Amino acid sequence: MFDRRVLSDDLAAVRDEHAPDALVLDTERDFETLDPAVAESLGPLCESLDPVTYPAEWLPADAPEILANYASDSFTIGMPGDGGVAWTTQTVPATVLVKPRLAGSPEPFIEFLIAEALVEIGLDEPEQFLGFFGEHYRDLDEATSLAPAGTYQLAAALYDAYLGCTTRDVFADWDDHPDLHAAWIDAGERLVPRLTELPSEIATGETSFAAAAELACSAVKHDLDIPTPFGALDTRAYREYGLDYAIEWAEKTFAELD
Repeated sequence: MFDRRVLSDDLAAVRDEHAPDALVLDTERDFETLDPAVAESLGPLCESLDPVTYPAEWLPADAPEILANYASDSFTIGMPGDGGVAWTTQTVPATVLVKPRLAGSPEPFIEFLIAEALVEIGLDEPEQFLGFFGEHYRDLDEATSLAPAGTYQLAAALYDAYLGCTTRDVFADWDDHPDLHAAWIDAGERLVPRLTELPSEIATGETSFAAAAELACSAVKHDLDIPTPFGALDTRAYREYGLDYAIEWAEKTFAELD
């Protein structure tokens, strides 16, 4: 199920700086969430396992089942929205999982995604948005007019933007890793056309608010111009005030939308 990935010199250097000893593994099968039995098979590759659990009362009664499972004592690694590379700190040391869905993607792009995961691990932040919002996930749910799946998607996007406010400074300073820096620039440039069209897509209903948030917030780490209302998340203030800022943004934004 898992094979150790041979790292390039650049990735090995990024790991040494941000997530020393982290495992980087290729997965045999694609996944959104690993079956608990499969997740536990990471045990022999690690020093130990440290599953996270969260209080059930943090979640609204209609929260998506996958989020309820993650909060429970079921050993859950990976969530919808993680993309082609997922990471977890529920293993000691932390683990980066590279999914086979990336097969055929340009190698520099894959290297960037792995490097990004290593940098995020080094921030010492929760691996998923529920650890970020905590008991205030209910406040986010109440602030929005979204269905449960939409609130999930928005929460993941907001957390992505929060991490991106810090990681972009790391990426921009990759003078010693020009190939990774170029891949970061290229990935951002590919987002620009979609960002430009995003306001009109929201206005016409072509793109849902939650999907627009996912795209806009993913662009924060690329240091791009983010359209309204998501540009307010592209600030040092968000990095400084985090959770409180996110909830206040959601309350104001949805009050204006209504």
